Amino acid sequence: MFGPFSLLRRSAAYPRISMLASRSARLSGVLALTLLCATAAQAMTIRQFKLLEANEKNGKAYAGYYLAGVMEGLREASEASQREGQKPPFCVENRKLDPEMARSLYQTELKRNADSYEADMPVQLVLSAALRNSYRCTH
Repeated sequence: MFGPFSLLRRSAAYPRISMLASRSARLSGVLALTLLCATAAQAMTIRQFKLLEANEKNGKAYAGYYLAGVMEGLREASEASQREGQKPPFCVENRKLDPEMARSLYQTELKRNADSYEADMPVQLVLSAALRNSYRCTH
């Protein structure tokens, strides 16, 4: 009575089980699709970022939006770790940190530590280091 059709045999006798099984199957499908999409998305590398800035019509603007998004994601992750009682990687505290600052933080970090970064490294790595260096936790 076990096998791929055993659930179908039971579903005729137990409609409630059938309904729960179909919900579970849909949820499993959505979860699998979400995981597939999440693993398909990759971080932009320094090389890709430079190509975007140089080759696209609005590349500089798109790159700026990307940096702002990366910075906001890193900031949210830092604040989430602090809320969970962990030591955050950087602390904004009462200092200014606006999305417009993302490009200057990124470029300054790349210039300051040029030997540390290779073209195939993710932009997030550079911006994360920039935030850790510029917004050190004082407590």
